[in-house]
Amino acid sequence: MTDIKSMNLSELTAYLTANGFEKFRSKQVLSWIKQDVADFDGMKNVPQKLRDFLKQDAYLACADIVRVQRSKLDDTVKYLFRLYDGEYVEGVLMRYHHGRTICISSQVGCKMGCTFCATGKSGFSRSLTASEMIAQIRSAELDCGERISNVVLMGMGEPFDNYENVIRFLKLVSSEDSLCIGMRHITISTCGIVPRMRDFADLRLQCGLSVSLHAPNDEARSRTMPINRRYPIKEVMDASRYYIEKTNRRITFEYALIDGENDSDAAARELAGLLKGLLCHVNLIPVNIVTGAGYRKSSIKRQQAFVNILSEEGINATVRRTLGSDIDASCGQLKRNFMKGDA
Repeated sequence: MTDIKSMNLSELTAYLTANGFEKFRSKQVLSWIKQDVADFDGMKNVPQKLRDFLKQDAYLACADIVRVQRSKLDDTVKYLFRLYDGEYVEGVLMRYHHGRTICISSQVGCKMGCTFCATGKSGFSRSLTASEMIAQIRSAELDCGERISNVVLMGMGEPFDNYENVIRFLKLVSSEDSLCIGMRHITISTCGIVPRMRDFADLRLQCGLSVSLHAPNDEARSRTMPINRRYPIKEVMDASRYYIEKTNRRITFEYALIDGENDSDAAARELAGLLKGLLCHVNLIPVNIVTGAGYRKSSIKRQQAFVNILSEEGINATVRRTLGSDIDASCGQLKRNFMKGDA
């Protein structure tokens, strides 16, 4: 089946004309897609012959909301989305002073197996298409009644393990054929898939890049992030420098502070040495509770000490504000293993 919602106008035109339909029909079909039409029969000014063809050959990707959880602590909302084939992903809508930000998923589950992440513990099913990523944004917009101005690909999955679809998503969602969300308002997160980091740098796109580091050396990082055995820290740092050189954009390093694991003064100094001279920012994240992981977040005192050491060494760092913790919507808490039975 053909995923027509992942096409831009020129691709949709080529698809329809190759199948014997007039060129102008593509604009009609795209217009209905942008109006969130639920099925092909809803495309009222499209001839029946074309609708019948589309029903046989194509599908309209969706991200139907089947559960909404609203935090009592802040304005965070967590969505459970059902995809066209019955798979499920989660997304999180947050409110900041600069507008609404949504954290979307790029895969159903994740292969990376990070020990502090619920998604990695729940297995992997498949990657999402560009249209399914866009559908999460649009469904959340319709639910909240506001335009979403910022997008982060930090939900379920490793975006660079779904590289081609993610790049298609970036180009489509920022275009007039879709939601017109500028790339400067989109951030991609990766655990450090080095070849894709370099490919991404070569594209010189204007979106942000966030790298999950979480440890200052290979021994510590390999304990919590199996991907480090394939792409060790030196390779990740080399790829990060390459990205900065190619794009002249600041890179963000994510660092989950885990009590007794990676939050010592020595770890802070080692991290500062690793990042010295880089155009970067360190986003410190007190690790969130994940069933079975056994990790505890660092104390407020330890968090501040870690920040202070980085600052003294000239490394820009902040502690991320935790949002949606009462609905398991914080970093590392999105999962898939319960969904089919509970939805």
